[in-house]
Amino acid sequence: MAAKRFFDDSDPDQNQPNYKRMRSTSTRPSFASVIKEVVMVNFLDNVSSALEPMLRRVIHEEVESGLRRYSCRSITRSPSLRIKALEPSNVRLIFNKKLTLPIFTGNKIVACDGQNLQILLVDTSGEGMVPTTLPYPIKLEIVVLNGDFPSGQNETNWSHDEFNKNIVKERNGKRPLLAGELNFTMRDGVVSVGEIEFTDNSSWIRNRRFRIGAKVVQIGNNQTTVRITEAITESFMVKDHRGELYKKHYPPALGDNVWRLEKIGKDGTFHKKLSSNRINTVQDFLKLATIDTPKLRSILGNGMSEKMWEVTYKHAKTCEQGSKLYMASGSTYTLILSPICQVVRAIVDGQIYTTRDLTGIQKAAYIHTLVKEAYANWNSLEEVDGLVNEPALLSQGEPVVDQYQNVHHQQQPMLRSYQQNTILTDASEQLIEYDGWIVNPNYI
Repeated sequence: MAAKRFFDDSDPDQNQPNYKRMRSTSTRPSFASVIKEVVMVNFLDNVSSALEPMLRRVIHEEVESGLRRYSCRSITRSPSLRIKALEPSNVRLIFNKKLTLPIFTGNKIVACDGQNLQILLVDTSGEGMVPTTLPYPIKLEIVVLNGDFPSGQNETNWSHDEFNKNIVKERNGKRPLLAGELNFTMRDGVVSVGEIEFTDNSSWIRNRRFRIGAKVVQIGNNQTTVRITEAITESFMVKDHRGELYKKHYPPALGDNVWRLEKIGKDGTFHKKLSSNRINTVQDFLKLATIDTPKLRSILGNGMSEKMWEVTYKHAKTCEQGSKLYMASGSTYTLILSPICQVVRAIVDGQIYTTRDLTGIQKAAYIHTLVKEAYANWNSLEEVDGLVNEPALLSQGEPVVDQYQNVHHQQQPMLRSYQQNTILTDASEQLIEYDGWIVNPNYI
């Protein structure tokens, strides 16, 4: 009889079917636990659904409250700044004079009179610009601007952001575009700009032009909210210093090469045309312009437009002529001419004419012919110093008042009677009678 097997703690055979059934039965949750879990999940869902709107409302209210507190603090700190930013400014900076042009890299930038630039503080609320001051110092900075700023409706008033957007910085790998004393402090409404210079030309900018601007960096201790409009210069080109050898002269001298004039480039087409016609200096240019303007225009050709001609001729006329004059003599005439071949005084057949007298008289054409002959023989004319180009220097039957006491008497030509070909008097006499006229020989 087989021994009876008792249950013990040893592991049963896991391959037996009864063991698998027992394992499956022991891991299955009970019905009560499932019901309890479902009830708990439903409870949490209900609580979440009830709390969500309340939580959203509380968070929204707290956020709005925080924003209101922040806004109130900002307005309390700078209420006028928030208002004034939208208002146009009546206080502005200006440069007191225009620049000396042209500007070359490496050269000091100065005003048109050769002095340092100055920046003024002005009030534009009334008529014109009235100098004004502020009770605290103003720190300023010099910057470079695009040449086409400002544009449109903002030609006189622009915003601070618009000004800053048009500031030009140096090219990659280059030195700062503007070098020198760029920061300074204004007191009493005026400040002088120190030595500043460009380190790069303006050829790489779209419009090839710059402006110089001055903006406010700080006012006093930064507690003020005054809006001060920035200062800007006229637009200009900055040329490489290597081109300075070819720059124009302002004003030109009579002996300057003709290519020193505006619109005439060295070794350019106009320069070559003028040189081929023996017009080499500014004086040559002006002499022909006085004698025969159409001929000079014909030499320059159609390439020089009317507008270009006006610029060139206006520039040429700014030259200093000095006191040297030229005398041409003939058997019946004497001409006193300026360095550019203008008639200062003419004596024809014993009659004295001045520049003003030559208008509308019968002998004007004859005198002009004599001037042309003098121009053709310019190198043979006699140089005369000290005469003055003034009209109406003689009077019928009345003494002439000596208006020009600085004239060098010893250098005056003698008055000759071409009817008798004899010397009537010399320059030491005060007045003489000549053909019924009372004449001061110092002006003949």
